[in-house]
Amino acid sequence: MKNLLLILLVVFAAFSSKAQDSNNVLNALKSGSADQVSNHFDKILDIKFPDKEEIKSIGKNQAGIALKSFFDNNNISGFELSSQREMSGTMYIAGKLTNGSDGYKLSMMLKFKEGKPQIITVRIS
Repeated sequence: MKNLLLILLVVFAAFSSKAQDSNNVLNALKSGSADQVSNHFDKILDIKFPDKEEIKSIGKNQAGIALKSFFDNNNISGFELSSQREMSGTMYIAGKLTNGSDGYKLSMMLKFKEGKPQIITVRIS
């Protein structure tokens, strides 16, 4: 019985940790801070901005600079979540970046690496 309780406690702690980490990504988006969002980038990722070609295998630092430029140039102030799913260690987030007018659709794919979600794909349209 003690072993069963211990196993359940470990599983719950792992699940709670994953949920907290994904909430950190969502909170970064909701704050409208490109710097906070880019803290969750993987070392290499793919990124797509409106009316531009997708950039494949861009480094974390370059992607952070590009995202900050996009947020600044488009007055991004927050994020409204419309969908969030997780399957087999991959998470998908979709919603709308807000800027006081029409906003932009955003989708992200994250992989859990080293116990934390890391953004591997960003698509903004």
